[in-house]
Amino acid sequence: MNILTSDSPQDSANANKSSNRRRNRSGRNRNNQNKKTASWDISQFQIEPAPGKVRFHDLDLPDPLMHAIADLGFEYCSPIQAQALPHSLSGHDVVGKAQTGTGKTAAFLIAMIDDFLRNPIEEKRYAGEPRALIIAPTRELVMQIAEDAKLLTKYCDLNVQVLVGGMDQHKQRQKLESDLVDILVATPGRLIDFATSNDVHLDQVEVLVIDEADRMLDMGFIPQVRRIVRMTPRNENRQTLFFSATFTDDVERLVERWLHEPIRIEIEPDNMAADSVDQRVYILSSDEKFALLKRVIANENAESLIVFANRRDEVKRLFEKLKREGIAVGILSGEVPQQKRVATLDRFKSGQIKVLVATDVAGRGIHVDNISHVVNYTLPEEPEDYVHRIGRTGRAGKTGVSISFACEDDSFRLEPIEKLLGKKLECKVPPAEHSE
Repeated sequence: MNILTSDSPQDSANANKSSNRRRNRSGRNRNNQNKKTASWDISQFQIEPAPGKVRFHDLDLPDPLMHAIADLGFEYCSPIQAQALPHSLSGHDVVGKAQTGTGKTAAFLIAMIDDFLRNPIEEKRYAGEPRALIIAPTRELVMQIAEDAKLLTKYCDLNVQVLVGGMDQHKQRQKLESDLVDILVATPGRLIDFATSNDVHLDQVEVLVIDEADRMLDMGFIPQVRRIVRMTPRNENRQTLFFSATFTDDVERLVERWLHEPIRIEIEPDNMAADSVDQRVYILSSDEKFALLKRVIANENAESLIVFANRRDEVKRLFEKLKREGIAVGILSGEVPQQKRVATLDRFKSGQIKVLVATDVAGRGIHVDNISHVVNYTLPEEPEDYVHRIGRTGRAGKTGVSISFACEDDSFRLEPIEKLLGKKLECKVPPAEHSE
């Protein structure tokens, strides 16, 4: 389907036609939402004002939300949070241009949690009717967003649920039927399955979040997302928060159709290519790459290392070769079953696995603060993916190292990357410690 086709909203009568089949789960006492935080006071979370910075204190957020923010150690808003939250908290639609790692997840979660705490629903509600819907392209990203949402709703009577492919559909259905869902985080395909079977109803969605829209375009998910958007209220009757790392003409057309008088926020990529990342480019032949990778793993002071390649078959070959070398290695790619991917990521976070080999799509869901090195085994085809990759390291106040292998087959990709970064990348032969 062409992305330029019409996106006329579903008629409200049609949206409600199956409401009589929904199970009533309105028994939760919304008046108890402050109970868990009754012993906590904002005076226990003191953050001094700082020039040029916005504190979460400055946003007049409810105490249950501020309590969770305090537990997470958040003090000052990131640039996208500082720019987006004043608008999203006021109910405006927001279009954000930002990469993974800018804090955009907390930006949209805080806005919806604030709204739901201030405006509890007193009338009957039904199972499978989310107040907020967050759509993201990969299972890893969906699960990361849901994890963040659960941390931020720790002291709120708000329920977060996940729908992703590759996991037990029956268990997901049981969870939906067992309680009301306030925040639903989903991949497009699995959400379509549940909406088609009338297990999920989207006509009561108050906040719609579309995350990483450019990646969903790349992966061919936009026809599915279009179907989902048509199931929600008209754009003037819901709040829509839309995020993308890049804005092509196709992305802009989606914004025009899905958002209502949006506020635009842009966080430039060079903010992501931080000074905390030491970017190195080594010139070599394609035949020399694997030997160099082994020496980087052995000789670099690497606590944990991610190796990126462009294709699934490349990632699989690298994984098998590193495993034969006796290296503690894991793999993240679309062909690996979801349960195994989750287990692999947990082992990587805990340090049981030192090296992780991943594709760009799988790598989007990696949020680990202690990654010391990123290796671009092959330079990415899209320059924005270079920024995403190196953004996996140098996080949480730590420094990191990015090492890119540039051979005769892919060195032409350096110029677009440099143009995006706004600076030249110095290319060198591998240093002596990485020689045979």
